[in-house]
Amino acid sequence: MTSNKKREDHHPQRPGVSEEDLCGVRLIHMDRVALSRKRAIPDHKIERLASMFKVLGDPTRLKIVMTLRAMEMCVCDLAASLGLTESAVSHQLRRLRDLALVKRRREGQVLYYSLDDAHVSELLNIGNRHVNEQENTQG
Repeated sequence: MTSNKKREDHHPQRPGVSEEDLCGVRLIHMDRVALSRKRAIPDHKIERLASMFKVLGDPTRLKIVMTLRAMEMCVCDLAASLGLTESAVSHQLRRLRDLALVKRRREGQVLYYSLDDAHVSELLNIGNRHVNEQENTQG
């Protein structure tokens, strides 16, 4: 038996909220609410995840990590490939390293950058597939 609270009044008009996005009746499924709260990610992890998506939300940083999916590259190569200054690339790589999205290794005087691990590549690939699917269904 599920424990649901039910109120049978209609939602008041809310500015900026479409009626098609709301239920016709206010009904809270307490079993689903309890399960959702039990499975909730702790706030400190939500903050870190939000920071990661915020950093990846910048087109320049996203171009950098998408380029690094294929191979490791030094700052000079990334700058030449993306048409950016070395200073701009270096600055963006610092932000990406702070969130463990990229890592670096030194070979003599050259620093090579790559994605931190397979999870980063997987995240980028999933996002890319999602965008491709949207384009295919809309076009």
